[in-house]
Amino acid sequence: MANTFSAAFVKTSDGWSGAEVDLRDSEIVDDFGDAVVEALGLAGDELALLCVEVEDEWFAIVRYRGDDEPRVFLSDAHAILSDRLGELFAEFAGVAPDKEATELGVRPAGDFELLSDLGVTSEELLELSVEEGMLPADILSVLAERLSFADELDRLR
Repeated sequence: MANTFSAAFVKTSDGWSGAEVDLRDSEIVDDFGDAVVEALGLAGDELALLCVEVEDEWFAIVRYRGDDEPRVFLSDAHAILSDRLGELFAEFAGVAPDKEATELGVRPAGDFELLSDLGVTSEELLELSVEEGMLPADILSVLAERLSFADELDRLR
């Protein structure tokens, strides 16, 4: 399995706090939410973000809030080809598996607006995702900085 880092962050009145999340045993996308709730000890309507990065390949962000439908952004639909976790995130983002596809280039998928009310527009998210030379870890660091949980992200890495 590719080198994977996954952590969840919850927004509290004191700012953000985070915890590492183990997604290795996830079989369905609902397992992600269960892992986030368990790792953060969520009680209800808190805003939580699950951030996942897989080596130099792709990253995903899932936004959870109470009973709302989770919202997901996947930096590259090609993640579907990487492993089971990539397949799950691609499915979560609404990417249909096309293992015959030979197109190159990064193909972001999912909900591009999931961070817009927190100050990162869909345009900025897309721009970061396709920027030449930016690794998934770098992009998540920039996003964490913009959303004010960079210290928590660094602590968990």
